[in-house]
This record gives sequence, structure tokens and C-alpha cells, in this order.
Amino acid sequence: MPAPSRKATQVEKEDAPRRFVFLLLDKFTMINFAGAIEPLRLANHVMGFPVYTWALCGEGGVEKTCSNGATFKLDFGLDEVDREDTILVCGGIEIQKTTSKPVIGWLRREARRGVAIGGLCTGAYALAKAGLLDGKKATIHWENQDGFAEEFEEVKLTKSVFVMDGNRWSTAGGISSIDLMLRIIASDHGEDLANNVADLMIYSTIRTDQDTQRLSIPTRIGVRHPKLSQVIQMMENAIEDPLSPADLAEDVGMSTRQLERLFRRYLNRSPKRYYMELRLQKARNLLMQTDMSVINVALACGFASPSHFSKCYRSHYNTTPYRERGTQGMPSPGIGVRLSI
Repeated sequence: MPAPSRKATQVEKEDAPRRFVFLLLDKFTMINFAGAIEPLRLANHVMGFPVYTWALCGEGGVEKTCSNGATFKLDFGLDEVDREDTILVCGGIEIQKTTSKPVIGWLRREARRGVAIGGLCTGAYALAKAGLLDGKKATIHWENQDGFAEEFEEVKLTKSVFVMDGNRWSTAGGISSIDLMLRIIASDHGEDLANNVADLMIYSTIRTDQDTQRLSIPTRIGVRHPKLSQVIQMMENAIEDPLSPADLAEDVGMSTRQLERLFRRYLNRSPKRYYMELRLQKARNLLMQTDMSVINVALACGFASPSHFSKCYRSHYNTTPYRERGTQGMPSPGIGVRLSI
């Protein structure tokens, strides 16, 4: 293992290590928690003495179980932390239910005391619910973005891997917490230490807050055709007010018939069908992630009437929007429900 450079060892042993307090919500996802805590451990390992410490807390103060069933013992409950601490909220599935009133009150109290607070994965929802992201930039896992954007219009939602806006941070979930922690380590103790930690994790590409969380459209659909990618991007940006195939074709300089052939050749469906699937996917996200009425979900996804929306939804998902709303969190046969990774 290469020794950290002089810049990375400027911290003296007698300096107090920086402490991170992980607030574990019920059913939090382990991958984003592990991705945040392991870089801290490895930074201590490389340095040869602790530059970071951490503690686990949560409502009840006893233990929390993550989404894969593993249980973690907590160090304390919703107690007051030191002002120099950094709180990281670890979210997961069913975030609306697990963001309880005691959790919201605790976050607000610690924020008033000036504590830096970040949300990992869907933990950003808890920060937004507490009003801590009002007027700030933030990110959340792409599957939760539709519902988040509808509920928190005052938050400047981005598609970045992570966001640091003052002392409010957020990550997109999955392994994006690694990128955030490597940025923090580099800021605290130098790039060399962060690079050494990344090497130990076999993490060859450190992403920045300028990187986006989803694959590019060509990679996602498995097709590299510039005009097809351009049309799909236009569709994704105009869900509430859908564009006609004629308008889409005109904007990319082709005829409607050419556009039809393009979609049939590469995606085996018509532009209209593909567009409908995008709108229905967003509708399903809103039904599963928000308390919006079925009528408002229909309007947000470009349907002129609830009856037309219900007919299209049933045809695609083999259930109605009303039944979907009544079985949140319980997958219908053959349909996977994913609210967080």
C-alpha cells in the first residue's frame, strides 16, 4: 500500500477525529450505508490513527433493521449531538412511512443548532420533509425523483450522483455515497488519501457532483442513433404535455413515417407506444411514492381524463390505478415494485 503523501498526513494524532452520526431509518438500504462508513474506516487504516469516528442512532435507540433483513445495534436514540458532528440520514424503502414525526423534529432541532446534515439515497426525502432543503440543490435516487419533485417544488432537484449545497448534502443511492465520502476525505485530508482509499476499495473511477446517476440514453436502450436518442430525450422532458409524433419528427428533421420506421427498427414499437410507456411509468412512480390523487396523477402524466388514464394503465399493468394505490408496497403478480435500491 502506498504511503499517504505529506499533504495527506498534515493532521496530527492529537487532533480530534471528525465524527459522523448515521441516522438509520427503518428499512434503510445497506449499500448506501456501507458505501459511506467503509471509506471512513479505510481512511483511518491508511493514516495509521483515527481521523474519523462514527456512531449509529435512530428512533427508539435500540436497533434498526435494513431492507435486506440485517439488524444493527444503535449507540443512542434521537439525542443531541455535538455541533461539530455530521449527521447522515440513511434512507431506503417506504421512506414516507419511516420519516416519522420524531425524526423530523430531531432533524429540525439539530439543523437549528448548525449541524451539517446529509441524506443518503432516499434520506434526502427526510431532509426535504423537515424543510432542510428548501431553496437548495439536492438529488435522490432516479426512481424516486418523480414523486419527490411533485411533493417538494421548493427543492432544486438535480440528477447528479451527489450534491453538496452548503451544509446540506444528498446522494442518489447505491454506491454514490462512496463518491460523496471520497470528496469529503479529499477536502479534509488531501486528494492522495482519498485516492488511496479508492484504491483499497478497487474503486477505479471517482465521480464528482457533475456526474449524473443514470446511464446515457444510447446505453440504456442499447442503440446508438443520435436522432433516436434526441427524440427519447424530448419525450422524457415532456411527460405532462406530450408532443405529437409529427412535432417530434419535425424537431429532429425527419418525416413522421421515417420516425415510425426508426422506432420500429430499433425498439420494436411505435413512437406513440414508447411514449405511452414512459408516461405510464411516471404515473406508477407517482402512485407508489406520493399521496397525489389518481386524477392529479393522470393530469401530471398527460392524460386528459381519468377514464382514459385508467384504461391505458389497466392495459399495460393489468390493474387499475385505484387498485395500485390501494396496494402500495405490495407487488402485483408479475410486476416488480422498486422504490429504492
